[in-house]
Formats: sequence, C-alpha cells, structure tokens
Amino acid sequence: MNNSVRGTARLVGAGFRALLVLTLVCGVAYPLVVTGIAQAAFHAQANGSEVKAHGKVVGSELIGQTYNLDKPAEKDKDGNPLPDPRYFQPRPSAAGTNVYNTQYKIVVSGASNLAADSEVLLRAVKDRRARVAEFNGVPPAAVPVDAVTASASGVDPDISPAYARLQAARVAKANGLPEDRVRKLVEDHTDGRILGFLGEPHVNVLKLNIAVRELAAH
Repeated sequence: MNNSVRGTARLVGAGFRALLVLTLVCGVAYPLVVTGIAQAAFHAQANGSEVKAHGKVVGSELIGQTYNLDKPAEKDKDGNPLPDPRYFQPRPSAAGTNVYNTQYKIVVSGASNLAADSEVLLRAVKDRRARVAEFNGVPPAAVPVDAVTASASGVDPDISPAYARLQAARVAKANGLPEDRVRKLVEDHTDGRILGFLGEPHVNVLKLNIAVRELAAH
C-alpha cells in the first residue's frame, strides 16, 4: 500500500516537473527567441508590413482598402459608397458576401465561391465593367480583367499595371496634375515578378496613392 502511494507520488511529481519545464521552454523561452529573431531580422514583416505617411500608419502593404469619397451620404444607386476620383481604385472585393460584412472591412477574408459560369458572377462582372469604364472615361473593352474580378482573399492590395495605367488620366485630372507625371508614378511603383519568373507584375495601390497625394501636395 505504501509503495503504491509513493509510486503514485513520484509519477505525479515527475509529471508536474515535466509540465513546468515544457511550459518554460515552449511557452516562454521559445516564443521569446522567435519574437526576438523576427523583430531583429524581419522587423517590418513581424509588425504587419505597416505603411506610414508623415509618421502615421495608414495601412498595410499586404491588405487592400477602399478609397471612397469623404462624404458618407454620397452613395450609388445600390447604396455603395462612391469611389474618390482622386485616387487609384483597388480590385473589387467579394469578402463578406456570404456573411455579415462589407467590402474591405477586415472582418473576414474570402471569395464569392461563384463558378465561372454563374449567372450571378457574369452579371456582376458586366456591371463592374460598365461602372469602371464610365468612371474612367474609357470604352468597356479597355477594362482589364482584374478591374472586374475579385481576388481569392477579397483583400488584394495590388492591381495590374494595365489597370493602374487605365486610371492614370482620371487621377491626374482630379488632382490637377500632369498626366505624364502620374503615369511616371505608376511605372515607378510597378513591381516585377519575384525572382524574375514568379507571379505577375503588380502595383501596390496604397503606396501609389500615397505618392499621388505627395505629388499633389507639392
């Protein structure tokens, strides 16, 4: 009987010591080491890839956002906020179409899950093409595919160089800037393929809009 009690006590003691050691190693030491390495070697990424303007955080280069008119009462016929003509506009977002959310409100992330032959998707694409063409003063045939289709995440921060160039004239006019200066900003903010062959050339909308604001301010 006494041997059984002593054996049980030893097992409990060993389990407690193992729990304590593993808690210190896995719950304290390891997170501190990983956090220290991340902050030292990948400071920007570890802190959310923040983008700052005039010392203030205005977003993340990894997450898209809207650029609408300042007056919330100004909405289109469907009740959506009107886009601000002074800024380059991102891709449309389908995030939140299946749950309670609105476009680019970072509550959820995801796509519409509509098939390529979905009548709902086809109507949405046709409607988006007409709106983008009218907003930018171009024929519908000139609108690139990323201007009318949402990304898989619903919060894509980038657009194609073609979509950025399409918007350049409208942005230049709305800001009272020479169009060639705005087009130069687009070229300067176009990132190529990773390692020369991965992905597609793209333009970060937030960084480009910051550059437009700085140019307009001067």
